[in-house]
Amino acid sequence: MNMPADRLTTLEIRSAEQEKTIEELSGQIAEQWQVIERMQRKLDALTDRFLALEEQSAPDVPVTKPPHW
Repeated sequence: MNMPADRLTTLEIRSAEQEKTIEELSGQIAEQWQVIERMQRKLDALTDRFLALEEQSAPDVPVTKPPHW
């Protein structure tokens, strides 16, 4: 089975373009993963800060029955 030279060339070009696209997408995924990790660290820090502030400001309220009971 012989392929015409132009068809083989077309397939090689297409393969090279797809390889380039895959490399670009891989780079973008890596960048997005770094952004996600950075955002997760910030969210964790804010959560810890919020919980600490909440503990400081909210006194323990005893559970009692309302006056109409």
